[in-house]
Amino acid sequence: MSDHSSFVEPTAESSADGRTIVIPPRTPMVALLGPHDQLLSTIERALPNLDLHVRGNEIHISGPPAEADLLERLIDELLVITAAGQPLNRDAVERSIRMLQERTRERPADVLTTNIVSSRGRSIRPKTLGQKRYVDAIDENTIVFGIGPAGTGKTYLAMAKAVAALQAKRVNRIILTRPAVEAGERLGFLPGSLNDKIDPYLRPLYDALHDMVDPDSIPRLMAAGTVEVAPLAYMRGRTLNDAFIILDEAQNTSPEQMKMFLTRLGFGSTIVVTGDVTQVDLPGGTQSGLRVVQQILTGVDDVHFSYLTSDDVVRHQLVGAIVDAYGRWDADRLRAEGADPALAPRSSRPPRRASKNQENA
Repeated sequence: MSDHSSFVEPTAESSADGRTIVIPPRTPMVALLGPHDQLLSTIERALPNLDLHVRGNEIHISGPPAEADLLERLIDELLVITAAGQPLNRDAVERSIRMLQERTRERPADVLTTNIVSSRGRSIRPKTLGQKRYVDAIDENTIVFGIGPAGTGKTYLAMAKAVAALQAKRVNRIILTRPAVEAGERLGFLPGSLNDKIDPYLRPLYDALHDMVDPDSIPRLMAAGTVEVAPLAYMRGRTLNDAFIILDEAQNTSPEQMKMFLTRLGFGSTIVVTGDVTQVDLPGGTQSGLRVVQQILTGVDDVHFSYLTSDDVVRHQLVGAIVDAYGRWDADRLRAEGADPALAPRSSRPPRRASKNQENA
């Protein structure tokens, strides 16, 4: 079970009327079931064939044995999460149930209690199985591609791994870069100097960095070269040793730019490339380097491709439904044009309706 010394397994008792799970006395029921039983309501919606009654620290269950078994495993996982000092919310409960239903190798508690980096009293952790596999791949490979739709944490988690590597002195610097390609706009129309024009493209990287590093120390780190944020064009001709390098919005690179960037790799460095191949802003006729590189480097040792899907979206859950809807629309359009629908964005779920009261992730 858990490595937490304070964790005590719940006990289960069966009878002709069902079974009863007894929660260890040291675990407050409000921590497990939420204020006003909000998390209990979440469980009841996800497992509608079960009849649940709570008395004191006991949960009485009646219903199909398979769902009752799943609930017992769920309670076990949630207790491990709370024992690790992590508060539960609806999102964590829903994701834990989904992982148990899919019978994945990884336990929900192992996924949801993985700590990447802590800053100013908050910890950054993967929230989905796909995110956990993505951050594990970064630990195990020199070059990792994180490919998926908006809101899946591709860049944010890569940034967290970079900060953790710098804090652990596994690298000497962090280099963050993006191609300065417009989404329907032109640099020339933006006011100011070239740096002023480029800054909006790099702003998301600054924002993520501010979440993980003391903002007061960022100017000092940048002045010392410990943290560098620069357009992709600034990478040409360099060899980057002992660095954690992140290329964001890589779908907006050409194949030549992607090759240029990847060959900057020096000794002791890690590269993470992130992007969404469904949001290419390159001029018409220009191939996306992120699409081409999958054909070139798949199967190369020490290079890993992590594919995140709408299941890994950690913004409002309606974002996942939007991603899925666009994925089906793109597949239908390609099919009508006689193209391969496999070129459409990956979608892992059937159509669904999102509840108005679902939480923001």
